[in-house]
Amino acid sequence: MFRFGFIIALEMASLSGCMKSNPNDQHDCIALVREFHGAAGPWAVAGFRIGERALKELNLPRQSFSLAVVHYSPAEVQYSCIADGVQAATGASLGKLNLRIESAAVDDLRTVVEDRKTGRRLTFKLQPKFVQSILDVPTDKLESEGQRVAGLPDDEIFTFAETTSSSNAEK
Repeated sequence: MFRFGFIIALEMASLSGCMKSNPNDQHDCIALVREFHGAAGPWAVAGFRIGERALKELNLPRQSFSLAVVHYSPAEVQYSCIADGVQAATGASLGKLNLRIESAAVDDLRTVVEDRKTGRRLTFKLQPKFVQSILDVPTDKLESEGQRVAGLPDDEIFTFAETTSSSNAEK
């Protein structure tokens, strides 16, 4: 029993990622995003932060089959990178059929995360000021911007609203 609890504690510590202001936690977050996405740019780190917050708010563990995620985005790098960050944080995936990417205009950029068992649904939207700060970051500045995003408070990155639903993640 102790060993099982210890393993769970280690996994939870590794998932606490960017939400804390400890530089080691931010480093772990950046490392996880980089490992999954290939780089730790600001859009992917923002997605990771959204995924972390969604799991916390919904009280779900990483890899939960109860989780359903729909990312609404233009089919353009930057905006679509958010989905990789959410996937890295939550464990939702295309193969498990609990992650979808739907085409949407930039004005409708959002990520919807739902607990299918309870019907609780969270809709995340990036703060306009935050988007302006990371829009078209030069390639040589992506990592430093990702580091900056890792240290920001959630409310500077995104807003979210909760609703309940009887359907999957969103139509």
